[in-house]
Amino acid sequence: MQKLESLFRKVDSPLKGLIVLVSLYGFVTLALWSRYEWNPSAMVNFGEEFIKKNEAETPKGVIAFQGKEGDLGAGYDGQIFYYYSRSISNLSLQWPEGFDATYRAPRIGYPLLISVWGIFGTWGNIAGMYVLSISLLYLSYLALRVLLKEKSHWAILYLVSPFTLASYSVLVSDTIMVSLIVLAIYFYEKESYVPFYILSGLALVTKEPALFYLFSLGLAALSRKDVKKMLIVGSTLLVPFLWQTYLKYTLPNWTPTRLAVFMIPFEGIYKYLMELGASFMSGGGTKQIVRSFSKFPLVLQFLTMFLIPFTGSWKKGTFYKVGFSLVILMVAIANHYHFWSEYINTIRLFTFAIPLYLFIKAEDEEIVDLPFLYLFGLNLILILARLTLLYKVQDYVVR
Repeated sequence: MQKLESLFRKVDSPLKGLIVLVSLYGFVTLALWSRYEWNPSAMVNFGEEFIKKNEAETPKGVIAFQGKEGDLGAGYDGQIFYYYSRSISNLSLQWPEGFDATYRAPRIGYPLLISVWGIFGTWGNIAGMYVLSISLLYLSYLALRVLLKEKSHWAILYLVSPFTLASYSVLVSDTIMVSLIVLAIYFYEKESYVPFYILSGLALVTKEPALFYLFSLGLAALSRKDVKKMLIVGSTLLVPFLWQTYLKYTLPNWTPTRLAVFMIPFEGIYKYLMELGASFMSGGGTKQIVRSFSKFPLVLQFLTMFLIPFTGSWKKGTFYKVGFSLVILMVAIANHYHFWSEYINTIRLFTFAIPLYLFIKAEDEEIVDLPFLYLFGLNLILILARLTLLYKVQDYVVR
């Protein structure tokens, strides 16, 4: 552990952090672009069928991934955020065609931020997805260094997180939400409550796990009987409440329980392990076994997570340990169909754990975290290999 800390200290500065960020994310970005004629739209993952439904808002010359009829062309969630942002850029809340408004509409935070770039046209929204992801990640890294105080050198793990990198590679909202909530906590600790409120509200309507961080802050304020901070933290819930109230009246089929379909306790992990076992007996050969085995390091990562809140002293980092435990619960109840059936969906679940782990580490040096760090390193190597050397080019056309 001392050697690891020594290594972290060598890169502990804003400039060195920027170099690490640009090197790592630049390398992955160029590696992905190079597979698709150096076209920046490749990471948005437009699907052919989804494009056909939204021709007017699709930039000319984008990479369109091919797929079977009816599966939206094998695209991914980045296209959802893009088209949602175009609706806002056009000062309209007319949902894109093929858009599941009952599930997607509450998560307006990321599209809202992207929409500002719409003044530069459709390609401006795509540029905004890149600029927001990288700039917010770096700004939140700087904030995290301040929050960790004498443990600031550990913030480098935030920049090289395999989970954040996976989220960035498909330009989805996980990285954005985590960046926003870290910045919000920075302003909270500085007692600058207006930016805290704005950033927290944005984080909550970007992705729901932002609540885990705010719950930790609220519990800490409650333990100190700090009524002012309790009210400030609690009042951030007004932002998603008001937005969802609006949705309730504009989307007759919308319900806050819609997200419950993604939650089946341990079903995701259990079914994945059954698939892994079946791959050894199916006769599909080494290729099938390797494909099935790809998510197993994430199962191990999940198991090591239990060490973080349940070792060390409960008197140190107590409330962040509660937040970290909620992330463990989220991973445990994630179902198979939407999460554990796909590697990229699974690895993204862990994105929310890293800042909480670092906040705990800054307060409690007695936690047993070496197994967690070993798996963190292994998953970093694996995601880098998957996005570069082992990346499989999908069928596509330039639209």
